[in-house]
Amino acid sequence: FELGPFLLTFLIPAITMRTFAEEKSSGTIEFLSTKPLRRLDIIGGKYIASLVLVLMAILPTIIYVYSISQLGSPVGNIDIGEIIGSYIGLISLAAAFTALGLFASSITDNQISAFLIGVLLCFVFYWGMDLISSLPIFFAKGDLLIESLGIDAHYRSMSRGLLELKDIIYFICLIGLTLVMTDTALKVS
Repeated sequence: FELGPFLLTFLIPAITMRTFAEEKSSGTIEFLSTKPLRRLDIIGGKYIASLVLVLMAILPTIIYVYSISQLGSPVGNIDIGEIIGSYIGLISLAAAFTALGLFASSITDNQISAFLIGVLLCFVFYWGMDLISSLPIFFAKGDLLIESLGIDAHYRSMSRGLLELKDIIYFICLIGLTLVMTDTALKVS
C-alpha cells in the first residue's frame, strides 16, 4: 500500500491518456458529440471504463492478503480492518487519479502530452502539497491547511484503517470537481 501511489501515478495516466486526446486528434470527438448523449454521459462512461480497468489491475493483489493470512502464525492472524481500510484508500486514490488523468487528456490532443500532464497532476496532488506545506513561509495552521488539500494526508488516514467522513468527502469532491473541469475543457474545445 506504500508503493501503490507511486505505481498508480504512472499507470493511470498511461491508461487515461488516450480517452479524449485520441478522440480530438482523430476528429472522432465531433462524431461522438453528434450522438444523442450528453457530454457528462460520455465523460462518465470513459471515467467508469478507465476506473474499472485500474481496479482490474488492483484485484490480483488480494492474493497477497490471502497468502499472508495463511502463512501467519496462527493462520488468519492479520488486521483485516486495516487491510480493508487500505483497499478503500487505494480505490479512492485510483478514482481520484483517474479523474485527474481524464482531465489531462481533455485539455490536449496529444497522447504523450496528456500522459505527462496526468503524471504531473497526480504528483502535485499527492506529493506536491506536502512539499509546499513544508516551506517556511507557512506558519500557524497554514501548513496544515495546505497539507490537507493534498491526497496523501487523506490516503494515509484511510490506510491506517481509519475511515473518516472528511476523507471520503475529500475524494468525492476532488473527483467531482475534476470531472466538471473535464466537462468545461471539452465544452471550450
